[in-house]
Amino acid sequence: MKIKLDENLPHDLNNLLRSFGHDVRDAPEEGLSGAADPPVLQTATTEGRLLMTFDTDFANIRHYPLGSHSGIVVFRLSDQRWKALEGPVRKLLASMRLEELAGSLAIVQESRIRYRRVK
Repeated sequence: MKIKLDENLPHDLNNLLRSFGHDVRDAPEEGLSGAADPPVLQTATTEGRLLMTFDTDFANIRHYPLGSHSGIVVFRLSDQRWKALEGPVRKLLASMRLEELAGSLAIVQESRIRYRRVK
């Protein structure tokens, strides 16, 4: 799976996803540090990458309609450090294949994952 990590996610996530065989790029390595949300999502979509982020603005389906992108995962956690993120990420990886999120939205919280899928 091709994945783009927003600049607000820890590098440890990059390492974990790669250990699962995913093709991972992050916004800073592509010169997108400090870029507004639309160009970050557009780059991910053009590259056919699922975007992962802590930025809850990406959960707004009026601004980022389902089916208009390659998929978005928004982590809504009270603690954004790697120690708190690792468990929910592993739960996401175990819950379903990421490929099924193409064009869809997943909101990952400490205790659950909510999906808004393209119909």
